[in-house]
Amino acid sequence: MDGTFGPDAGRIEHQAGTSVPPALGEDVPGEPRRVAVPGGPYEDGTPYAQAYVPAYARAGAPQNREDAGPRRAEPSLTLTQVRDELVAWVKTLFSAAVYATLIVTFGFQVARVEGQSMAPTLADQDRLIVNKLAYRIGDPRRGDIVMLYYPINPEKSFVKRVIAEENDVVRIVDGRVYVNDVPLRDDYVQPDYRSHDDFGPQVVPEGYYFVMGDHRNSSSDSRHWGMVPKKYVIGKVQVRWWPVPHARIF
Repeated sequence: MDGTFGPDAGRIEHQAGTSVPPALGEDVPGEPRRVAVPGGPYEDGTPYAQAYVPAYARAGAPQNREDAGPRRAEPSLTLTQVRDELVAWVKTLFSAAVYATLIVTFGFQVARVEGQSMAPTLADQDRLIVNKLAYRIGDPRRGDIVMLYYPINPEKSFVKRVIAEENDVVRIVDGRVYVNDVPLRDDYVQPDYRSHDDFGPQVVPEGYYFVMGDHRNSSSDSRHWGMVPKKYVIGKVQVRWWPVPHARIF
């Protein structure tokens, strides 16, 4: 072929054995005339392609969705979804409450210092984290800062430092503390905070502890109301988290 198209183009293509059929109604020597039947193939059974007509065009509907009028808004959440979401939140809050109760009861407790009896180590209104597990698996040791129930009125709680353990002999001479006749290393007590009282000697009973505040001349402690039974020791002061600039681990 020379690339030109004329009246015989369809006939030449067909005779050349290509897949392009002759035009509708055109006579081809040796072949029946092809006549399209609406909705079906040619009369000789050869299918023919139909142009696709969208449904909205056949029905006369507007082509653009914007022309179809306002759409009905569908709810983003069903009642079932809302209920499931609420149930999930309730379960989460309940679990958090249970965990918090377990932690406070058996693990850790947040406490606040009231007063200056532990100054300068702890100041009034300092916030602490008390480790209640420490003495469930171990015993208080000298130098530990502990939270304890006030032996005279267990509804109150104090923060003090353990000075002597069970079976130790405590003696105070002019404010200087001796444990088993050895001077106590108490560099944490500032000179202005030292007392000048005398005490003992006295043996700490088994299962009891002798405690004092670091502010020796402004502390109510074992010098005044006696030894503390281990069952009254709530836990070990582990962290001061407030105020943040003075946060530290003990």
